[in-house]
Amino acid sequence: MSFSFQGIDHVQLVAPEGHEEKARDFYSGVLGLREIPKPENLRGRGGCWFACGPQEIHIGSLEPFSAPKKAHPALVVTGLNDLRIHLEGASYTIDEEEPIAGRDRLFVEDPFGNRIEFLEYHAL
Repeated sequence: MSFSFQGIDHVQLVAPEGHEEKARDFYSGVLGLREIPKPENLRGRGGCWFACGPQEIHIGSLEPFSAPKKAHPALVVTGLNDLRIHLEGASYTIDEEEPIAGRDRLFVEDPFGNRIEFLEYHAL
């Protein structure tokens, strides 16, 4: 093939219109992600973007709004147990699923119902 994939640039999640402050409260306030400016030509669409390592999480508007039930990003973290304690302290419900060999994981829903997986790799 004359092409190859280099990685993932961003993940798009959805929220109802006018959601930006609530998104900032969760993604910057609770998770500590840095908000990054949207390109000038896309700002009129609403939404907000956040840096997550070298990738980005884009929160966009969707009307009528409906959060996906199974689709989700999986964010790699260090200190998963500390993140668990932090999320529980912020009143987020932790959802556990079957473990995967070599990684610990947990799930939460953002304020809009988007499912987010957090996982930490460890040696087998």
